[in-house]
Amino acid sequence: MYPDERVSALIGQRFVPIKVHVKENPEGAKRFSAQWTPTMIVADPDGTERYRFEGYLPAEDFMAHLALGLAKAAFARGDWASAERGFRTVLDRHPDSELAPEALYWAGVSRYKASGDGGALRDTAQAFQSRYSDSSWAKKASVWAG
Repeated sequence: MYPDERVSALIGQRFVPIKVHVKENPEGAKRFSAQWTPTMIVADPDGTERYRFEGYLPAEDFMAHLALGLAKAAFARGDWASAERGFRTVLDRHPDSELAPEALYWAGVSRYKASGDGGALRDTAQAFQSRYSDSSWAKKASVWAG
């Protein structure tokens, strides 16, 4: 499936992979609005899309995207604790990934949603002062610094 064993293991443990070949199944590609290949979609069991990314990626980046997709799916279900853990997985395992600032932002939002405590948002804004301060996600969180 994927040449890196870590990626294959993650997919095997957490996903039900489905392959739609664009040339052999153009209707399937159309159904999923695949504009480029490969297109990876993280969906809920009912088929609701929660996250998508396109193109080939190195293993570390690919795993970061998969982890972010799982966290976003948990967030969409209202499973705040699982969502926060998932976003923190991206931060812990892929801190240099382009996705890390987004994961930090949503980890704070997940914590806030679970607790209703505005301190979760302030803590996140403060975390952005030392990490990813030049990111668009830091700008979005800056309103929480209060």
